[in-house]
Formats: sequence, C-alpha cells, structure tokens
Amino acid sequence: MARILSLFLSLLFLAMISSFSSSSHPRRHKATASSALSTPEIHDACKASRFPESCEQRLSNSIPSLPPGADSAQIIAAVFNSSLSNLQTARSTAKAILDASAADRNRTNAARNCIELLSYSENRLSAATSSPNISSPDARAWASAALLYQYDCWSALTYVNGTSQVADATAFMFDLINRTSDGLSMLAALQRYGGDTAKWAPPQTERDGYWAPVEEPAGGAGAGGSPFGDDAPDVTVCKAGGCDYRTVQAAVDSAPANLRTGRFVIGIKEGVYDEIVRVPFEKTNLVFVGNGMGRTVITGNLSADVVGVNTYNTATVAVAGDGFMARELTFRNTAGPTAHQAVAFRSSADLTVLHTVELSGHQDTLYAHSLRQYYKSCVISGTVDFIFGNSAAVFESCLILIVPHPFNPKKGESDTVTAHGRTDPAQFTGFVFHGCNVNATEDYWKLYKEEAWAHRVYLGRPWKEFSRTVFLECYLEAILRPEGWMPWSGDFALKTLYYGEFQNTGPGANLTARVPWSSQIPAEHAGAYSTDNFIQGNLWIPAANY
Repeated sequence: MARILSLFLSLLFLAMISSFSSSSHPRRHKATASSALSTPEIHDACKASRFPESCEQRLSNSIPSLPPGADSAQIIAAVFNSSLSNLQTARSTAKAILDASAADRNRTNAARNCIELLSYSENRLSAATSSPNISSPDARAWASAALLYQYDCWSALTYVNGTSQVADATAFMFDLINRTSDGLSMLAALQRYGGDTAKWAPPQTERDGYWAPVEEPAGGAGAGGSPFGDDAPDVTVCKAGGCDYRTVQAAVDSAPANLRTGRFVIGIKEGVYDEIVRVPFEKTNLVFVGNGMGRTVITGNLSADVVGVNTYNTATVAVAGDGFMARELTFRNTAGPTAHQAVAFRSSADLTVLHTVELSGHQDTLYAHSLRQYYKSCVISGTVDFIFGNSAAVFESCLILIVPHPFNPKKGESDTVTAHGRTDPAQFTGFVFHGCNVNATEDYWKLYKEEAWAHRVYLGRPWKEFSRTVFLECYLEAILRPEGWMPWSGDFALKTLYYGEFQNTGPGANLTARVPWSSQIPAEHAGAYSTDNFIQGNLWIPAANY
C-alpha cells in the first residue's frame, strides 16, 4: 500500500506540474498583467526553467526590483531570497497544522517532520544564496537539498490531507517548490552556459545527451589529514560501565555544537546497543568508531507499520549534522522481513563518510536522503529498495547483499537494490556504485537454486521521475535478472530516468537482454561519475579512507 501511495503522489506531483504549467501559460497573444510586468532580465533567466512562462509570472510578481543590468548571480539570489521568504510562511503554516492535529497521530507526525525539513531547507538555501560563488559545487548541492526538503514536506502533508488547512498548505508548498526549482534550474544553466542568460535553456540529463564535464581534481586525491577515528576518542561508550557513557545518544548529546575544526570522536565498545540515535543538525563533525562490524551493533525495530511513524522516522540511526563519519560497526533494523519500510541508517547530512560499516535490514535499509555521501568497503543488505533517497552518493568497493523474505509461491518475489528519488532534472544527485559486488546471502542462494524463477533481483527501479543510478566496474552475480532494471509502475519515469552501466563483469552483467530504457555509459563520459567529479570527494574525504 505504501508503494502505491508513493506512486500516486509522484503522479499527482507530475499532474500538478502539468496542470500548473498549462493553465498558467497563456497564449502569447493573450498576455496577462503579470507577464507584462516581466523584465528582460527575468525573461532571459526564465529560459532556464522547466516552465519558462509560468516562471516569468511567478517571479514578476514576487521578487524585488533587480538593479539595472543585474547579473546572473544576482538574479538567482533574488529568486532564492523569494523562496526563503515563503519558507518562513510555510514553517508557520506547518506549526499551525501541528497545533490543530493533536487527535491525529499521522497528521501530527507529518507536521512535525515538515517543521524539521523546512528548517533544513531554509538553512541550506540561505547557505547557497550567501555563497561567494553561487555556482560552486557546495551551493549546487545545498540548493538541490533545499528543493528536496520542500518536496518531502509537500509529500508528507499530501499523505495526511483531509482538512482545508492542510489542502491550503500543500497548494502553498507546491508554489514554493516551483519557485525553488526555477532558481535551481538557473544554477544549472549558469554552470553549463556561463553568465550570459540569453544562452540559457532548461536543464538536461544524460537521457538528453548531456553529461557534466570531467574536470581534473583540485587538491589531489583525498583531503589529507589523519584517517578519521584514528585519533584518541573524546568520549567512550560501553554497556558494562567503565566508560564515559552507557548509551550512544548520551555521547552524542555531550558533543560540542557547531564544531568547525577537528572532529569529535565517540569510541563505541563491543556490544549491542538497542536504542534509537539521532545526530541533530548542530552536532557537526562527529565520528562513531566501533570495534568491528557485527561486534559493535546499534539496533532498533521501528517500521512504517506503526501509526504515527513514517519511513523518515523509522531509522535506527539518523544523522543531520554535517561531516558525520563512522567506521567498524553495524547499524541494524530488526523490524523483520514482513514489515514494510524500516530504515537502519538515514543521512541528511552533507559530507557523510561510512567506512567498513554494515547496514542491515530488509525494506529500505539505507536512506541516503540528501546531499553528498561516501560509502567505502561497506556491507549493505536488504530486500526491496534497500538503498534509496535523493542524495549524491558514491559507493566504493561495497558488498551489496540480497536477503530472503516471504514471497507468494505463485508470483514469486522481486527485490530491487536501489530506488533513487530525484524529482527535478536540475538536482545534482544520483547513486554511483564503483567496484561493488552485488550478491546474496547464503540463505537466499539456497532458495534461488531451488526456484530461480521465483526470486528476481534488479539493480533498481525509479522511485521518482528523474531517478539516476549507475554501476561502474562492478561484479554482478547470477541472481541479477537479465533485464537488469525494473519499472516502478507501467511506464512511469522510463523516459526521464538515467540507469547506466559501464564495464561490469560477472554472470549478471550480460547486456543482451537489458531493458531498452537503460543505458551503457560512453567511455568518454565515465569520468563524470568519479568520486572527485560527482561529489568533490578529493576536497573532503580523508585521504587514508579514500
């Protein structure tokens, strides 16, 4: 049911965009008052929007007067400042919904999540707008995340709609999403075409034949410095006593806020820590160091089957503080194979690094929610869509394991490794798997050998319209279906997604039967998905873990 609702929301979002763009795009000979207010600067800048005419109408009525001869950066900043003003209204609206929804646990949860997400959106968009170089990778990543958080709030409210108050809020959020999308599209155009707005055009993806340029990394391979977590722990956690804290959350709470230099290392001794851990936005540069995968285990069992809990809230460990790192431990969700969405680890933090970490669960194990993330030598297991989100994430030398779950003997089961959630072609997001091994657990192999037809594994399916996932130089086991990729529902997103492969090996890498809407990455563009180009890893990933 949750997957059907997700598809419904995606289709509703597309329908609203289509309706908005057509109904608010008067024919040229029927100019409206709002279009008459458009300046040449706005007209040219809106060429970058997915819907140029409605962009002109939105911006002509909402952004402050631009200085004569405003340059592209000033125009984009004005658009984002308009979104920031509306974000404050959106947060107040979400607070009002929360205050009015005490009797409805699901609506209360949605409103509470909205308040948090809109706070993140305001922070990220403010950072992008005030960046010295608004076309920098940082600014692009932050603006992409700001749009994602707005969409997530809209989606959460749409799930619990049923009052005029919520309906009005979703309509307001939809306009805010379009406004922020306009600005993000302009950012993409600035990156591609430069500052001459007369040359700008709507964003394109690999499906349109556009790849980001491959650039030589600045600063060498890896950001230098000591390997993360090799420093002596600032605090320690253990179950039996003799450490600073007995729970991981207590150690997190003790960390300094807004740490700008250095790292705060939390050493977590061997043991099973049955707790829900939250690393808030202000707890930056935290490091979890365990005693090994399977030895240091943080575990929980929240799932979306519980009233008042949605996928976002199910994570055993959820991180919002930038610069989070972890190594040599396990994050686990034990809700079980019959549960629906049950996240083991969610990161909404920029510059996340996980090295030699096990992520264990079933459906939706890893929620790589937003911003830039790097996973090295990790073990990630699950069943359905178990690596999902709308981040720009690179997975290097990871072991991806399918685990068994109950299935219909007549219909079998379908397991999908990924479900990337890019909603806008201008978002600088996607999943990159390099040198990984897609395999299955021993228990799954036993079932597969008995009834191979009944156990179908796919590299991914499109959660949202512009889903992007690539596998490069990976080893794909025989469990992978020859088609490689699975539709979400019907032909949804099949013309707009980008699913690519490059020089994969193994029995599952036979390309002769791949679905026609997947692609082989041209050799000259494979470098676009390097860690340096895709997430600027050479500037922030510790060299010894790179």
